Amino acid sequence: MAELLSAPEYAALAANLRLPSQAFIDGAFQPSRSGATFATVNPATDAVLTEIAACDAADVDFAVAKARAAFEDGRWRALAPSRRKAILLKFADLLEAHAHELATMESLDSGKPIRECQNTDVPETIHTIRWHAELIDKIYDNTAPVGANALALVVREPIGVVGLVLPWNFPLLMLAWKIGPSLAAGCSIVVKPAKETTLTALRVAQLAHEAGVPAGVFNVLPGGGKEVGEPLGLHMDVDMVSFTGSTETGRRFLRYAADSNLKRIVLECGGKNPAVVLRDAKDLDTVAQHVVNGAFWNMGENCSASSRLIVHAEIKDALLQRIGVQMREWRMGDPLDPAHRVGALVSKAHFEKVRGYLVHADAEGLRVAYGGDTRGGVFVEPTVVDGVSPASRLFQEEIFGPVLSVTTFTHIDEAIALANDSVYGLAASVYTSDLNHAMRLSREIRAGVVTVNCFGEGDVTTPFGGYKQSGFGGRDKSVWAHDQYTEIKTIWIDVPASAG
Repeated sequence: MAELLSAPEYAALAANLRLPSQAFIDGAFQPSRSGATFATVNPATDAVLTEIAACDAADVDFAVAKARAAFEDGRWRALAPSRRKAILLKFADLLEAHAHELATMESLDSGKPIRECQNTDVPETIHTIRWHAELIDKIYDNTAPVGANALALVVREPIGVVGLVLPWNFPLLMLAWKIGPSLAAGCSIVVKPAKETTLTALRVAQLAHEAGVPAGVFNVLPGGGKEVGEPLGLHMDVDMVSFTGSTETGRRFLRYAADSNLKRIVLECGGKNPAVVLRDAKDLDTVAQHVVNGAFWNMGENCSASSRLIVHAEIKDALLQRIGVQMREWRMGDPLDPAHRVGALVSKAHFEKVRGYLVHADAEGLRVAYGGDTRGGVFVEPTVVDGVSPASRLFQEEIFGPVLSVTTFTHIDEAIALANDSVYGLAASVYTSDLNHAMRLSREIRAGVVTVNCFGEGDVTTPFGGYKQSGFGGRDKSVWAHDQYTEIKTIWIDVPASAG
């Protein structure tokens, strides 16, 4: 893992970055077919970073055609698994060699704290690519037990041309979660990064090509959802779309599939995730540390953020006092300064959305226990709102900002009901010293990931995805991620009995 630089060193690196500005199609940077561009800005300063090619349906047609040609002629999918593995490992090495550049680019484009980009996003991106590369020659096909007169093979084949539609909150890491298994499977891909955060996807595609991923296999189309995402979802020659983002947009991709070629759709959508703290939880200082990290990491712009604290009434005050102590370490300011753990929200529009929940909390007469301040039209202080009822918007709606709502319970059945009182079911955390309670809550909370006495999402070996309106069709990460990028084929061979 690359070591953190100083704030002046990151500032100097940022000033000298060569930022990509064109679409990456068929192994080269290219302008959009129309010549149109859009400005991408540093949300922390509102300074324009560069003008980027604004793609549309014509670019989607062009990129999909190149991806289809690459898939059909087998320049990637037909390579020996060991060769694809070697190329992806070289790709990971190049990512590592450019770790400081990628972290700085990510921070500038998204407002994320550089310490998170450098210590988490970039190294996990590299690890994800390496892990899926190593898996290429370790997933075996099968035979079925059909008797002596036949041979039945069950084999995996790459699904084809895949659209990968990314969110703006973890541009690098979500890219890695999708390109790792899809490239490992042998697919050709067309990536649509979020319009707000395009830079690192373009640079990563360039490095992949430099590592040996053939032209046409890895394409990146900057642009808006209407201009790029919709034509990608409706395209008759796209075999699958994997989408991470809002539940509302996820619904659109299901409609696009129905209105086109019934392409496979995999969705990882929103969350309103509970952190349930039982009365028997030990070491409230450690619990507070996990709750604060879960709520405010990445400014709460995280689909698995612990945005609902559901705590036993008898220990609420003691836990909130410790949460206040932990929050002193979460300094807000210039994202390129490693001393800061809280950066800028991704855009002024998103800032206004998050600020609206603070206004709503005031209108409801809720108590702001900590935080609540805003700065510069893009910074929101980590905020804890106490006394939130299950009927409140703060309890039910995904804020996607650094706002933690606090609700109390008195019985474990009530805690389970509160945890499940949501249209979402992505993640949850349980804090208890009783193994029976831990297992009961882990089983009864309807979420795709449940952590016990910690906050997290597992690691690259564990699947990530949700229940209910948090997900559909598959899982990111782990061996299971490869299932969604492959088709399963049965090959049946007659073996006639010997005539002798």
